[in-house]
Amino acid sequence: MHDETFAGAFAMRPMSRLILSLVVALSMPSALLAKAPLVFAAASLQESLNAVADAWAAKHHDRPTISFAASSALAKQIDAGAPADIFISADEPWMDDVQKNGLVAPGTRVSFLANTLVLVAPAGGTDKIAIKPGFPLAKALGDGKLAMADPDSVPAGKYGKAALTVLGVWPQVQDKVVRGDSVRSALAFVERGEAPYGIVYATDAFASKKVRIVGVFPNSSHAPITYPIARLSAASSPDAEGFRLFVISKEGRAIFRRYGFLAHFPNAN
Repeated sequence: MHDETFAGAFAMRPMSRLILSLVVALSMPSALLAKAPLVFAAASLQESLNAVADAWAAKHHDRPTISFAASSALAKQIDAGAPADIFISADEPWMDDVQKNGLVAPGTRVSFLANTLVLVAPAGGTDKIAIKPGFPLAKALGDGKLAMADPDSVPAGKYGKAALTVLGVWPQVQDKVVRGDSVRSALAFVERGEAPYGIVYATDAFASKKVRIVGVFPNSSHAPITYPIARLSAASSPDAEGFRLFVISKEGRAIFRRYGFLAHFPNAN
């Protein structure tokens, strides 16, 4: 009798079970209830990836939450256990770092975009600089600064330093460099007129009305600028893989092309 009474009390009515379920759900952290993927993406993707996310949401999916920063900073956060679902890097080495630590879901890494490195100046001028071996960048800077993403860690800065080194110009300008924590920080120095020249991606110049391109770095002066994307092994969003596939799809890459990116043929690494 005691057991039957206990069992009867334990067997909740449907409404009671529903109320308990709601109480449990409301007590859970919101991050556990979220369906939208959390995407860590290189700063240079701001406008384009937001447009891709909008297109995904228009298909009746939850819009991804996107955190933009330097690829180096994002990779370090992922290595430290940040709960991201997808990582998009502006270079291969930082994705290599995450993958070597076993944090990339097997078979999901794809290099799908390419970019170009350019020299920019504040809008309004007309000067052009032919970028070639020994070009007079130090003379053009005068007492001014050269804005770059941190050349020791941030992809755009690393590409820039490599190009200037190959062209034989780095020793003359290295003491004039003002370092940004991302390529967009470097762009901002030039936009505000705090640096007469800066090295950024062509897509960053395309996104800003406050700068103009004064020269284009030869592709041979630096490693190919490619963007790999991968789903992370700790991904928890059920939409993570679907969004990753949409990003690299024909429709997704068409959006990136509108923002000046070169579509790199998807090739799983």
